[in-house]
Amino acid sequence: MAGSGRTTARSRARSSADAGGGETKPNLKHRRERSKYGSTIPIFNNNANLKVVLCISFFAFFVILFLIRHLLSYGEREHQLPRAVTPFPAPKIMDLPQFEGEHKESLYWGTYRPQVYFGIRARTPQSLIAGLMWIGVKGGRFHLRHVCRHEDELSTYGWTKHNGRDFGHQVLADHGLNLATSFLKSKGDDSGYGGDWAVRINMQIDKSKWNGKFGKGVQLFFYLADEGGNVLDLSRENLNIHGDSLLVSGSRMDIGDWQLHLKSTDDLELHYSGFRTPHFHNLSDLVELNLVSQIRKHARLELSDSVDDSPNVFVFQIIGRFPFTTDIALISGTSSERVEERISNLTGTSLTNLLKDKEQAFDDKFEKIFNLAEKVDSESVSVGMAAVANLLGGIGYFYGHSKIALSRNVNLNEHVSYISYWPAELYTAVPSRSFFPRGFLWDEGFHQLLIWRWDIRISLDIIGHWLDLMNIDGWIPREQILGAEAMSRVPKEFVPQHPTNGNPPTLFLALSDIVNGLKNNEFTATDRSEISVFLEHAFVRLEAWFQWFNTTQSGNEVSSYYWHGRDNRTIRELIPKTLSSGLDDYPRASHPSGDERHLDLRFWMLLAADCLHSIQELVDKETKPEKNYGSTAKLLSDLELLNQMHFDDAYGAYFDFGNHTEKVKLKWIEMGSGYGYASRQLVRDVLEWPKLRFVPHIGYVSLFPFMARVIPPGSWILEKQLELISNRSLLWTDYGLRSLAKTSSMYMKRNTEHDPPYWRGPIWINMNYRILSALHHYSKEKGPYQHRAKTIYEELRSNLIRNIVRNYQQTGFLWEQYDQVKGKGKGAHPFTGWTSLVVLIMAEAYGKI
Repeated sequence: MAGSGRTTARSRARSSADAGGGETKPNLKHRRERSKYGSTIPIFNNNANLKVVLCISFFAFFVILFLIRHLLSYGEREHQLPRAVTPFPAPKIMDLPQFEGEHKESLYWGTYRPQVYFGIRARTPQSLIAGLMWIGVKGGRFHLRHVCRHEDELSTYGWTKHNGRDFGHQVLADHGLNLATSFLKSKGDDSGYGGDWAVRINMQIDKSKWNGKFGKGVQLFFYLADEGGNVLDLSRENLNIHGDSLLVSGSRMDIGDWQLHLKSTDDLELHYSGFRTPHFHNLSDLVELNLVSQIRKHARLELSDSVDDSPNVFVFQIIGRFPFTTDIALISGTSSERVEERISNLTGTSLTNLLKDKEQAFDDKFEKIFNLAEKVDSESVSVGMAAVANLLGGIGYFYGHSKIALSRNVNLNEHVSYISYWPAELYTAVPSRSFFPRGFLWDEGFHQLLIWRWDIRISLDIIGHWLDLMNIDGWIPREQILGAEAMSRVPKEFVPQHPTNGNPPTLFLALSDIVNGLKNNEFTATDRSEISVFLEHAFVRLEAWFQWFNTTQSGNEVSSYYWHGRDNRTIRELIPKTLSSGLDDYPRASHPSGDERHLDLRFWMLLAADCLHSIQELVDKETKPEKNYGSTAKLLSDLELLNQMHFDDAYGAYFDFGNHTEKVKLKWIEMGSGYGYASRQLVRDVLEWPKLRFVPHIGYVSLFPFMARVIPPGSWILEKQLELISNRSLLWTDYGLRSLAKTSSMYMKRNTEHDPPYWRGPIWINMNYRILSALHHYSKEKGPYQHRAKTIYEELRSNLIRNIVRNYQQTGFLWEQYDQVKGKGKGAHPFTGWTSLVVLIMAEAYGKI
């Protein structure tokens, strides 16, 4: 929209000039005009008239000059980007030398398409992309599998091992059809940029679950597409797996000439279809349409063996009998003479041996880093491995424009105009491949608590990508919906990002952990050097991020903050949601206002200030009076000031503060439709005027001072915190700590007709991890409550591990949240974002958070 507006302005300027014949110059020759009587009258007929005309011309000249300058300045203003979409004016972190060269090339190819069951791409905007589809059976009907979806009802799918770089093994179980995929990269002297890669696909059936009437064979589809539009060349019309293994070839500027080969010892039948398309988020639609056409014409479930003109997508249908194994290899830089040798090294027995070596290396590295064998049982170790593998295997690469809302309006039911962010790339882990296969800012900080321990360079790469998304004001969009594939999965009302709204700056969790690791000499000399350079260059962006929060989210009281973006006009929400906090429907003040004080945001600011202070000391940054983060951290952790603002003596608990009433409910009302039919709506009913007060809901937010460890180990307030945690009538369950106390008036209450309780009771692992971290801390601190903290810590840790492992064994997934009554997994699955923190809980690795 902004771009079209600027074009229109330029068009108007050109039209005005053209209409006047270009620049107007004074004509010094005598011109004559006809009078109404038909005679000619000289314009310049005497000296007096000449002086008058010269004066008028002189005045007109300055008027025209003013107008020209005004138009030029107007054009410049038209071309100036709005601040919300103006990049931060500092060198990009990803331009640092440590992210170029060998590091960048080593991460070029990967399983960076987490939204599909199996997908490969490069970390470049217009990549070669590969993927897998297959025909499964559900409810007595054939279904094409491709994009990860809950409704496919796979028994399980996910990576059992993945190192984040050059190897991964995945298992998928689909109604009796068991499919395994392995991915491996190889870089040789003859390879093109990024090297070669191979995929092994193995398919078998579970006879106890597979319906024999649907055949004894497999229908597998492997595709390769060029997002850059480069033409792909089919090897030949009659593909024969027992002859030449070449399927398709092509050429690109990045990797040179390349070839895709298929090798198998099984008796296979191959079909293909070549397409020309600019769209790559709906490739399964193209395959389905082709198959349907073939069924109608020839009653065969086979691709058409046809090719569009100048195809940039090829889909290969592989038909074989169970069990079935095939290897597919992409060889880059095929101008050398060693292509056949390289194919042989990436298929068959050679690939088998390489995969075994990678699996063993993954196991060894996992045990070296997390040392779980001495802390948990073997079943828990296998779940821990799957958690790490799925988090690393869920790392994706995305490229596109975020949509930025022009209006402050946050009502999702109203239309919001937007402009586009600059085109940007993002390398990031994702919370859930099925439901949230994109970047979320507040999730990512929790992801990095685990990833930095596994591979510090991958972690810094991800954090750097996120910080490079910062605009000139220091704001980062909280949800990244980049590219057509990501956009196709998000309801349109959730797409625009509001530049007035923040998200918890959880990247400071990981950065604080990393800085603490530097202080404790936990890194090699090379790693220490790269981390220090990274922190020094990232500091200006981290400062800007902090200052954005400190200015835009500040409250009316000194050192108070509140999350902006709550809808104070809603009539359908029981309590207006606080999406920017990440805690969505967690109960805040019933009536949003500028008088609010949000406890959790205060402590996110404390975390950020403390981290910035630590980085300042580490890289010898000058401390300016207006940017004394140590003083800011001291102010925000001041217990007396904190208690004045947030502590309620009657409850012995910390709370938010705001304009609030407890007497609010949802009720049905009749609505006239205008067509003679009555309709009902569930709307908010406020039964008393709100007043400024503490918001009396005990839950995760109440424990933020405890999580931040600001309560002295000998304080009676610590005793109260431990009582809140361990009280079964409040937060304690046998499966973890619930998000909201059973005694809360909002406990398990729906927020709208269509919004079931989300952060109003269920158990969330990220918050339990932070609470465990604090319990672990206090269990080591001398004081009257040390033993009590240790007892609670050990029981809570045991409950969480046992329940997550049990659910994984029963369902095949890690889950977004867990039911507080029976411990059953709920919400999105697989959810190996912050639920993967169970590995750090097993390892008792809590850092300094």
